[in-house]
Amino acid sequence: MAQPQPLTPLPEDWRRALAVVAHPDDLEFGAAAAVARWTGQGREVVYCLVTSGEAGIDGMTPDRARVVREEEQRASAAAVGVPTVDFLGLPDGLLEYGVPLRRAITEVIRRHRPDIVLTTNFRDTWDGEYALNQADHIAVGRATLDAARDAGNRWIFPEQLTDGVERWNGVREVWAAASPLARHGVDVTATFAAGLASLRAHDAYLRGLGDGSFDPEEFLEGISRPVGTRLGVRYGAAFEVFPLDLQ
Repeated sequence: MAQPQPLTPLPEDWRRALAVVAHPDDLEFGAAAAVARWTGQGREVVYCLVTSGEAGIDGMTPDRARVVREEEQRASAAAVGVPTVDFLGLPDGLLEYGVPLRRAITEVIRRHRPDIVLTTNFRDTWDGEYALNQADHIAVGRATLDAARDAGNRWIFPEQLTDGVERWNGVREVWAAASPLARHGVDVTATFAAGLASLRAHDAYLRGLGDGSFDPEEFLEGISRPVGTRLGVRYGAAFEVFPLDLQ
C-alpha cells in the first residue's frame, strides 16, 4: 500500500484572511484549529457564513435553528480568536453555483480585502472515492474561488464599487480545507484544544447528529492525526491551495 505523500507547510507571511463557507460548523470540522494558530500569531481572520444552517437540525424548526446556529457560530468563532462573523442569509440546502452566489461573495471579499481566502472542500467527495460531498459545500467553494478573481475586476459587479468599496486584487491564494487533493498543511498540535472547543460550541447541532453519540474529540483526532503524520507532527490540518497570481 502506497504511503501518503508528505504535506508542504502553508506560508504564514500574510496578514488577513477571510473564510467563506456554507454553514455554521463547516470550519470547525478540521480547520478551526488552524484558525486558532493564525489568530494566536496576531493575524486577522473574518468568517462569512453563506447560510445560517437553518435546515441542519431535524428536530428544530428552521426559524428557531437559524437563531440557535448563529449564536453557536459566534461562540465557536470566539473560541479561536475570530471576532467578526458575517451571515449572508441565503437558503440552507438550496444553494446554487452561479452569478448571484459569486456576486454575494465578491462583495464580502471587496469589503474585507483579505490576502488569503479560506473555504472548505468543494470536490465531489471527501475521500477521493465514495464519501460524497454536500451540494452547498460544492457550490460555495466553486463560487468562492471565482469570486476571489471577480473581486479584482472593476468591470465585474461594478455596482458594488460605491461608498468607499473598491475592487480588490490582493487575494494571493484560496485554501480549501479537508480536500482529498490537499498537498499543503499546517501544524495544529498547539491549538488542537482550541479547535475542539470551537467544534463543541455547536452543541445543539452536534446533539442532533445521528443517534446523538457523536464524539467531537474522537472525530477531530481521527482526521488530525493522519494529517499530522504527513507533516511530521502530532496534529495537522490539510488544505488544497489555489494560487491566483492576480498582482
